[in-house]
Amino acid sequence: MRRTIAPGIVLAVGALLFTARAAENRIDLSAVITQADAQSALGEAVKDPQGRNEEGADGYYSRCNYYSQNPGRSLTLRVRQAGPNQLDPKKQLEEMTAGNDKFKAVTGFGDGAALTKEGPAKGPGHVLMLYVARGNAFITVGISGVDDEKSATEKMKALAKKIMGRL
Repeated sequence: MRRTIAPGIVLAVGALLFTARAAENRIDLSAVITQADAQSALGEAVKDPQGRNEEGADGYYSRCNYYSQNPGRSLTLRVRQAGPNQLDPKKQLEEMTAGNDKFKAVTGFGDGAALTKEGPAKGPGHVLMLYVARGNAFITVGISGVDDEKSATEKMKALAKKIMGRL
C-alpha cells in the first residue's frame, strides 16, 4: 500500500511545484512595456494601455494594446506561456510560417522568430508583426500605421528583447 501512495504524493508535490514556479514567471505586458515605451515605438503620444491577463485552455495569456492619441497607429503585444502538454511555441511558429512566403525569418531571437507585413505598403492599414518563440513563451509584437519599416522592425525587436528579459 505504501508503494502506491508514495509515487502519488511525489507526483502531486511535483505538480504543485511546477504550478507555483509557472505562476511566479507570469508576465504582465502592460507592466513590462510602458506607455513611454509605446510612445517611443509609435513616435507619438499614446492612450492608456488596454491590457488583460488570463488563464486559457492552452496556457497563460498576457495582452496589451496601445493606441495613438491621433487615430492610425497602434502597438499590439501578446504573450502566451504554454501550459503543460500544450502546443510548444517553437512548433507553433514553425507551423505558422511553414510554406508561407509572407514570413521572413529573423535570426538571433529566442528559439526562432519571424516577421510579416500586412495591408498596404504605407498608411494606417500597414501592419508589421514580429513573432518570437522562446522556451514556453510565444511572443507577438505588432506595429501599425508606421511607414518606416526598418525603424519599426528595430523597435519591435527592442520591445521583444525587453519582454524576453522578463520571462
